[in-house]
Amino acid sequence: MELESELIDWTVYTETRSALGPDFVRILGYFREDGTQSVAKIEAAMRERDAAKMVIPAHTLKGEAAQFGAVKLSSAAETIELTARKYVEYHQSPEELLEPIVALRPMFEETLADLDRESSPVIQRQANGFGRRASGF
Repeated sequence: MELESELIDWTVYTETRSALGPDFVRILGYFREDGTQSVAKIEAAMRERDAAKMVIPAHTLKGEAAQFGAVKLSSAAETIELTARKYVEYHQSPEELLEPIVALRPMFEETLADLDRESSPVIQRQANGFGRRASGF
């Protein structure tokens, strides 16, 4: 049974998993690495108040998240990207993006946790206690 989540469109996830076949886990690993870097670059750009430096990592995160059905993360990245582009065009500081950017990392981490749980049922079973040694023996 698939996980229920407002973060993930499980139909898109299933289609991607099917299309990628045995490469799925490797590509998911790339998403983890690229996404971590994108989030860090967006946060750094916010600290610098540099909207131009937000655009590419937000665009990258948006596309990669959408590929895995991570709709909420993709939407948040799109909002950051489009708003940052507006600020670049009008030569304004991206103060309005502080709250969405602060929320981005926890959302990314929660999204990864959902994807990991769904893509690795063995890990999920071990986390639930299967395969553990009984204590006291």
